Amino acid sequence: MSEPLPRGAERDLFRDTWVRYLGYANEVGEAFRSLVPTAVVWLSYGVSSSYVLADAIDKGKKAGAVPCPEAGRSTRVTVAVVDTFVWQALASVAIPGFTINRVCAASLYILGTTTRWPLSVRKWTTTALGLLVIPVIIHPIDRSVDFLLDSSLRKLYPSVEKPSSS
Repeated sequence: MSEPLPRGAERDLFRDTWVRYLGYANEVGEAFRSLVPTAVVWLSYGVSSSYVLADAIDKGKKAGAVPCPEAGRSTRVTVAVVDTFVWQALASVAIPGFTINRVCAASLYILGTTTRWPLSVRKWTTTALGLLVIPVIIHPIDRSVDFLLDSSLRKLYPSVEKPSSS
């Protein structure tokens, strides 16, 4: 969202607007895990997963709208949906959620063994650290998932233009 759109480019609801932040809901949920009921954390995963699914469907619809021979249309739509879904599931939900979970768990443990701070202070410190880590991990994870998919799944459909995933 930080880069301006090229002149005449269509604005992508799921990539270029505030809607993109819904993909980060599970990371916020993980950061707050020590302070909120588990159901709230699972709800945050539901929000992020809904974002992933909606983006994949949107990219499939856009791929289906591109003029091309009817024989290639279903392949183009399938590739767009699968590539977007896998990329988003890894880059927006699974890897960042796991990363924030482990950062927060480790920090809570370390604070518990190295300080005499009250538990509530340790939990709030852990939450703050988890929130601060989110912007730091986004781009490295996105690039790593690009590399992973370019090295694996995307080799299965080389004749179709690579969908824009990030």
